[in-house]
Amino acid sequence: MSMMFNIEWGYLEGLTRGFKNGMLKNSDYLNLTQCESLEDVMISINGTDYGNIFAGGHGEPSVGLINSRLQDRLMQQYDYILCHSSEPLTTFLEYIRYPYMIDNIAMLIAGLNNRRPMKRLLKMCHPLGLFDQLAAIELVTDLSELFDVVLIDTPIAKFIPPDMPREKLHEIDVEIVRASLYRAYLEGFHSYCRGLGGSTGEVMTNLLAFEADRRAITIAVNAIGSDIRPAHRMKMFPTCGSLPVVALDHLAFAADADKIRDVCNMYEGYGKLFDIFDRDTDGMITLEDRFLILEAKKNASSFLQQYHFGIFYSFIKLKQLECRNIVWISECISQRQTNKVNYYIPIPLDH
Repeated sequence: MSMMFNIEWGYLEGLTRGFKNGMLKNSDYLNLTQCESLEDVMISINGTDYGNIFAGGHGEPSVGLINSRLQDRLMQQYDYILCHSSEPLTTFLEYIRYPYMIDNIAMLIAGLNNRRPMKRLLKMCHPLGLFDQLAAIELVTDLSELFDVVLIDTPIAKFIPPDMPREKLHEIDVEIVRASLYRAYLEGFHSYCRGLGGSTGEVMTNLLAFEADRRAITIAVNAIGSDIRPAHRMKMFPTCGSLPVVALDHLAFAADADKIRDVCNMYEGYGKLFDIFDRDTDGMITLEDRFLILEAKKNASSFLQQYHFGIFYSFIKLKQLECRNIVWISECISQRQTNKVNYYIPIPLDH
């Protein structure tokens, strides 16, 4: 297997490991947190592997500009890998894009509900989640048309639950739509990776099981105090995680965070994520942040093994987290809230 892997995808694996080695080090983050303006941030970024991504006319420095150029660089790296890939890696790489497509669609649905201009919304879409049919979105005037133009004839059409009523789409909470699409996506990707077998199957089913658990727990937490019934919550929980069906059932009926913590401790030990971190003295580290910290460790660990597709998935995840960190630091500097500038997610690159 290793010989065949090297012949087919060894170059791309080595390239991706090189991309990962070029990610920001602790010293780079230190330089960023000491910047006094967004212009300083951009100059600091130019001194890293990102290079001169702000070359050319860009107007006034802004957080939006920084985020856009960072995402463009990520897209360039992804496109290069995709263009030089062969099956089954090509299909695997397409699966990596689907969550961004789902997020873009959810944002467009929310925008239509709030009557926001489509042109402005399209500019806010993540580049990894762009696809050809989005070009027709400017002509859409209601959710029924969005369903026809975008959802049905797109790469994510296969993730639409058969019982999702298009005529009542405007009555469904956009987060429920997102959760339903994500569940089908995760279960489909998990099944695909399991079918690939070998190290890829082992690494990816572990990573995707964690993602499924995270979504189930997060949905349960967000549903506390809402009018979402347990049966509907169960429909949103991915079933490919480490949490067994009986645990998901308990999560669906959980009425407070303590009950969710008890379920997590009983089955997979996620309960510790609800505990207060030593550094969380002012409530700045959220449950989402704690999951991101654990996710960063898991994705960094996937680079310890060789000859598997998991490093492509993990690189995109880590790079996206790096972009998030830079944007967080930039926002703090822009808003003169430098006391919060160090609350970014640490990425363990010393694996």
